Amino acid sequence: MTNTKPLILIVEDEPDIRNMLVFLLKSAGFETITASSGEEGLAMAREHKPILMTLDRMLPGIDGIEVCTQLRADPSIADIYVIMVTALGEADDRIDGLEVGADDYLPKPFENREILLRIQSAVRRISKTLPPASNSSEATYGILRVDNAKHRIWIDDEEVNMTITEYKLLMHLLINIDNLCSRGDLLQEVWELPPTLNTRTVDTHIKRLRQKMGKAANYIQTVRGAGYRFSVVD
Repeated sequence: MTNTKPLILIVEDEPDIRNMLVFLLKSAGFETITASSGEEGLAMAREHKPILMTLDRMLPGIDGIEVCTQLRADPSIADIYVIMVTALGEADDRIDGLEVGADDYLPKPFENREILLRIQSAVRRISKTLPPASNSSEATYGILRVDNAKHRIWIDDEEVNMTITEYKLLMHLLINIDNLCSRGDLLQEVWELPPTLNTRTVDTHIKRLRQKMGKAANYIQTVRGAGYRFSVVD
């Protein structure tokens, strides 16, 4: 029988926190699997394909930063939503996590209700349709085709897998097609971060997005010193 409950992978080396998260998430209707090291976390992600991963930054073996880096480089698991959880709560640590591809970042100690709400919100966003770029659910921009109702992207009729953050970033650029989107605007609208934050998070994700877009990569244009613009070019 197929399990319809969302599957969450908990990568955490502290048993008390790991067990608490299992209890909390199962009580909220999620299925959980756990790992206590970075290597084990990557193996579990590849085997089970969870919808979301909570990832401790400080892990034995490879740390959370390296786990996230390897995860985003592996097409089979690159779309897993990652909430990085760590005792390192400084702004630079948060930025480091976001720049390697984490979708959210939560410092320890955290309130049980907060992490549960973040996970529930993320799961809703993963399955929620974002505002369409046109009046129909499907729209075409040159060799790029978007089916917003199904949350799917094709380049030259070949489907491209994207993370929820990459998809959200692309949709924001499409909604503002041919108009400048500043880095501050993208930080605020896509990541819900302060627009004045000094980080390369936007540039890093734009680079990954262009790599996935292949022949359509040049549709995302850099406006030097200002931000980015989506425009269909030959």
